[in-house]
Amino acid sequence: MILFISTFLSLTCQSQIPEGFSYLSDVDASIQSDLRYISSNNFIGKPIDGYLKNKVIISTPAAKALKKVQSNLLLFGLSLKIFDGYRPQQSVDHFVRWAKVSNDTLMKEQFYPTIKKRDLFSLGYIASKSSHTRGSTVDLTIIDIKTKEELDMGSPYDFFGIISHPVYKKLTKNQRSNRLLLRSLMMEFGFKPYSKEWWHFTLINEPYPNTYFNFIVQ
Repeated sequence: MILFISTFLSLTCQSQIPEGFSYLSDVDASIQSDLRYISSNNFIGKPIDGYLKNKVIISTPAAKALKKVQSNLLLFGLSLKIFDGYRPQQSVDHFVRWAKVSNDTLMKEQFYPTIKKRDLFSLGYIASKSSHTRGSTVDLTIIDIKTKEELDMGSPYDFFGIISHPVYKKLTKNQRSNRLLLRSLMMEFGFKPYSKEWWHFTLINEPYPNTYFNFIVQ
């Protein structure tokens, strides 16, 4: 009986997110989500360790900042769509293990056609530590609320290549405008961009700048 109670309490505790984090849907239910790492629609081609449910978790200050971005977009019939928020360390470890297996290139043509897999580390697309794991980094885009279509950003999410750099020169006027809209709003409400991914932003005053979490997304 004691063992049963202990196991129950342990499982219950594991299902709770830490203080200082929120489910984004609890802060703003209008923000759309498509967590890619819970599915096979990602650069590895299979679900990633640490993701059990399509629930965006992020630090509470970052969630509140995203709500402000969303409020501005809603005025124009637009919405944020989140691809990833908090990312467990075990998920990052999964990326690292995959990157070291040179012949596992199932998704190369879709996500990194012009880059050698062994160069993903040196080029900054994969690292053993991720700002996502600190809880205040988000990958996202903008969609049209009526059509649910993503605005044309010039490259897909998680596409590894210079075309995904925010200031890539060979974009159409519309693609540049869409990237600028996302970037401007995110920066206005306290996020800083990443130089190699138009979709990646980190809260400037992140509450856990030196902590890498490993609780499961569920």
